[in-house]
Amino acid sequence: MDEKEFQKRCDTAFEGLRRRLQEAGDVHGFEVEGGSGKLEVLFEDADETRFVISPNTPVRQIWISALTTSFKLSWSDAAGAFVLEKTGETLMQLMGRILTEQLGSPVTV
Repeated sequence: MDEKEFQKRCDTAFEGLRRRLQEAGDVHGFEVEGGSGKLEVLFEDADETRFVISPNTPVRQIWISALTTSFKLSWSDAAGAFVLEKTGETLMQLMGRILTEQLGSPVTV
């Protein structure tokens, strides 16, 4: 996939993710900020935890820094979404799982 196509798919994924994270944040009490092509999820905990979701254009991946781990998602034509190869989770499924782990209660994104 060329850079233009990656950017288009990434922008679409980020817009959907931002909207769904904002809805979940209203319910679960976290903030979502975006700018400079990335999204940040901010938690009101003692450690001021944040998850950072950003595109890595040179390798055509979306990277998520969360739970002391770096998750690297690549585009899957079969899924029609960015997917974490190791688990087969889509971007939305992965965000739901790591938010659930962070908050200790089920979160759907």
